Amino acid sequence: MWQPQEDNTYNDLRENSIRQWLEDMSRHEDVAVRGGVKVTAEYLEDLKKQIRQLEEKCALKDAYLKKMKEKAGQ
Repeated sequence: MWQPQEDNTYNDLRENSIRQWLEDMSRHEDVAVRGGVKVTAEYLEDLKKQIRQLEEKCALKDAYLKKMKEKAGQ
């Protein structure tokens, strides 16, 4: 069955904008701002990792429920 591919254009643009802003802030004269850039970038990567893990769990759950539905239908 064909499933439409999810459009992530907006999210990609938003992420690229944030990364560009962080790049600009990494050249800021204030040490606290430059230090915050590293923390923010690490936080963004951690969030992406958590999202991937949740998507994997959801896919596993969906596969299990599909098997159970097929088994119950027999």
